[in-house]
Amino acid sequence: MSRAMWCQSCLPWGSWAQLPRSLAGRRGTRGVHVCAAPVPGPAGRCFLRKILRTNSISLPRACVRYQGGSRENSVQPSSSRHGQSQLRNVASSGAIKKHQKSLSAWFSNQPNEERQFGPSFSLDAVHVDPVIRESSLEEILKPSPDLTIQNQLQQPYRRVISLHNLFDVDACGRQVKNVVLYGTVGTGKSTLIKKMVVDWCHGRLPRFELVIPFSCEDLSHSHAHVSLRRLITKKYQHLRDVVPVLEASNLRVLFILNGLERLNLDFRLAGTELCCDPNEPVPPSAIVVNLLRKYLLPEASIIVTTRPSAVRRIPGKYVGRYAEICGFSDTNLQKLYFQMRLSQPGCSGEESQGRSPAEQENLVEMLSRNLERHNQITAACFLPSYCWLVCTTLHFLYFTRTVPPSQTLTGIYTSFLRLNFSGEVLDSTDPTHISMMKYVAKTVGKLAYEGVMSRKTCFTEEDLRQCFEVEMKTESELNLLEVFRSDVFRFFLSPCVQPGKEHTFVFTIPAMQEYLAALYVVLGEKKTLAQRVGQELSDVLGKVSEDVAVVVNIISKVLPLRFLPVLFNLLKIFPRYFSRLSGKDKDAIAHTMAEELFKEEDYYNDDVLDQINSSILGVEGPMRHPDEAPDDEVFELFPIFMGGILSRRNRAILEQLGCSIKNLAAFEIAKAMKKTVIRKGHKGLPPSELMDYLFFLHEFQNERFTAEAVRSLRTVNLSSVKMTPLKCSVLASVMSTTCHEVEELNLTSCNLDSSSLRTLFPVLLRCKALHLQLNSLGSDACKEIRDLLLHDKCAVSSLRLANNPVGEQGARYLAEALAGNRSLSQLSLLHTALGDAGAEAIAQHLAQNQHLQELNLGYNSLTDTAALRVVEVAKRHETLDKVHLYFNDISEDGKRALDSLRMDRDGVRALVFLTAGTDVSDYWSHILNVVQRNLPFWDRERVRQHLALLLQDLESSRSQTANPWRKAKFLRVESEVKKMLGKLQDGTL
Repeated sequence: MSRAMWCQSCLPWGSWAQLPRSLAGRRGTRGVHVCAAPVPGPAGRCFLRKILRTNSISLPRACVRYQGGSRENSVQPSSSRHGQSQLRNVASSGAIKKHQKSLSAWFSNQPNEERQFGPSFSLDAVHVDPVIRESSLEEILKPSPDLTIQNQLQQPYRRVISLHNLFDVDACGRQVKNVVLYGTVGTGKSTLIKKMVVDWCHGRLPRFELVIPFSCEDLSHSHAHVSLRRLITKKYQHLRDVVPVLEASNLRVLFILNGLERLNLDFRLAGTELCCDPNEPVPPSAIVVNLLRKYLLPEASIIVTTRPSAVRRIPGKYVGRYAEICGFSDTNLQKLYFQMRLSQPGCSGEESQGRSPAEQENLVEMLSRNLERHNQITAACFLPSYCWLVCTTLHFLYFTRTVPPSQTLTGIYTSFLRLNFSGEVLDSTDPTHISMMKYVAKTVGKLAYEGVMSRKTCFTEEDLRQCFEVEMKTESELNLLEVFRSDVFRFFLSPCVQPGKEHTFVFTIPAMQEYLAALYVVLGEKKTLAQRVGQELSDVLGKVSEDVAVVVNIISKVLPLRFLPVLFNLLKIFPRYFSRLSGKDKDAIAHTMAEELFKEEDYYNDDVLDQINSSILGVEGPMRHPDEAPDDEVFELFPIFMGGILSRRNRAILEQLGCSIKNLAAFEIAKAMKKTVIRKGHKGLPPSELMDYLFFLHEFQNERFTAEAVRSLRTVNLSSVKMTPLKCSVLASVMSTTCHEVEELNLTSCNLDSSSLRTLFPVLLRCKALHLQLNSLGSDACKEIRDLLLHDKCAVSSLRLANNPVGEQGARYLAEALAGNRSLSQLSLLHTALGDAGAEAIAQHLAQNQHLQELNLGYNSLTDTAALRVVEVAKRHETLDKVHLYFNDISEDGKRALDSLRMDRDGVRALVFLTAGTDVSDYWSHILNVVQRNLPFWDRERVRQHLALLLQDLESSRSQTANPWRKAKFLRVESEVKKMLGKLQDGTL
């Protein structure tokens, strides 16, 4: 030591205190600062005597006492006024302000996953502090209680403490210097530290004049010796003038050590030497140890963040306060987080900034109600990380207007795992250095997969033992399991909240079970014992054969031993044979994917995006009775996640997490999928299942594979699927991989609007038959349809817009489209509220059209004038031969005028009634079928009145004919109308 200054590490801990000031000022001696030391037992006392003899110092019994990083009556180290004034000059010159500015810019920088929410999402704009409870080493080491939701909600006898009060005096009045802040994965340790640094940069942490944060991950990668001074100035150049006077000043300094579990610390003197000189180069771990010992910069405050398993690495005598981050254990904090996050101005994206915030408010309200029910999502949102995942998923589901290639649901879950695990090893002291995510995939993934295969979401203690403990054979494996239990278990599994199942476990987020099951399969962990042994043996023989090849080639040139190459080739047979068998593993993965994707029992469920939405926001309506049998569990995301994990971007992220999926393996699986997935995709699928298939292709992110799959889809039926902006984007993205024409696209009752049509525009251009009925498409949507029909590449020949509020203005847009369109042959505007004005607008432009063959204007409140005007134009039209005018307000005179039309003479047929003069109309069944199909969407009273008029017309026409054959036909049609009227009155139709 260059000076006779001894810090806390020089004496046995808790036995000695700081020397009286009189010692420091005594003539003939050097200034001495003696504090408690970590040297235990006799060795410490011997070491102390040696120092004292050297300096001829006698120590009094009355000493200031350090205990657990806290002190009583702390005595500041002596410092010269020159040193203080020099430091104050440095501070005033702006060195620390520059440091604050640099830290603020760095710690305010959000990861890529956060940026998808827009620039308004910063730590200052959106942050809710999690609950922090004061703890103790005894509480950490004692066995944890049963992991139930009640134990998470009720945590008595633990004082809640705020982040800014962590360094307050303890219960005995001692000033706290060392704080250990611990929490399981996902509780928000790193985010809390970032917020703490940002607060200090903005003057909201006045307790400290200087904050110096360090990442223990960075320190763990540095093996060269370095001094504390060099370590600080290397990372923070603005402090190069401040560091030299840190010892000689009264500057209140805070060191932040984030992620202590990354470092292997040894507090024994034999393992880590004492060092009190900031200029002495030592290993980074030694710097951390001596800072915590208070041997180096004893006046500095230190906050350490770590996972629970690493808390005991720091001896309790060096810790002044333990504090546990408990996440959002209060549901009000969860609601506040969602309110702040989902109500931000940039949440709904740039394209919807002019929209009303009603949708965002509705989301927050639905989510809040679901939290109040204490559903499983409430247990999940104890972890702030899952609150982030919920918000990100809702943003993806509701505010995604266009889907970039990187925007996939699998990508969100993969990025979520990267944010929380970032390639960490499970236990830095374990020689295998297995990554945390790899361990999770092997163990939790197995549990998830077995649950998916048995369609089970609740797991008992026995289930957990079967997956985690059965194959435990070594001490290392048991140690890894213990670390996993304390640090990671609650991140993936939480207690079930269903009555009667309190002692079972479920996956924190249901979709996470399917993701981990998919990862387990794709990584190839689902292998039999023979396959595992064969793989290991093949690898060994493969490596041996490469070395033997060189030796055999050399020997064969010198000695005529021709049998050696023969033996060598025999040695190569096994690896070649096994490579063929391993190819069958890829076929098995593809087969599993196809079987799960096209399960017939799941054909008529909601599509997966709606299922995710319901799992987050809940299902509106009466709650299920406890005695009612639950629905069968559905795992339709499982195969979709399998495809998504195989995408290049997700494989790159998983590689960072220690889960490697080779390019060759992904290529072989995709090749095998062509034989299974595409072949089964050729079959006609129900609408919701087809949407799942399209979403699978989007998640797979393989353009060549998708193009081959989509090319076979000539008919796309998505009727009754709620086409959100995301689903529209997925459909447009998937269909854009090819340019083939689509024979029919059915989007009936899909909640489309004008923005949906804009998104789907490239797809609609290529469709021959386009069904857009029952979508509430108004005039704005008709404007988009006009642009579609006037496009040079428009292939639409049949367009159905029935039961949409087109109105007069919409009719004008469609009339303009008719005038310039060259592809449309059939147009249905049944029940679109055209009125006479709308029909007149169509009649004015109809003459300019040369391709239309059929026009349906039924149920539009047309009077005689408008109906006859349309028919007059139709007479002169070259190709138009059929006009539907039934269920309009046409009088008897109008009926007679329309009945007089003859196809051979006038070139057009008007379908108005079920009769044609004294005969039954050839289209009577068609008209009644139209009525029956659309009755749920029409005014029943008005339909009843029209049916009564039709029946009256039938009876009148029957009385005017004497032909018995015609009378029989009339009677048959009358019976059908009467039957329909009867069902209508009974309410059975």
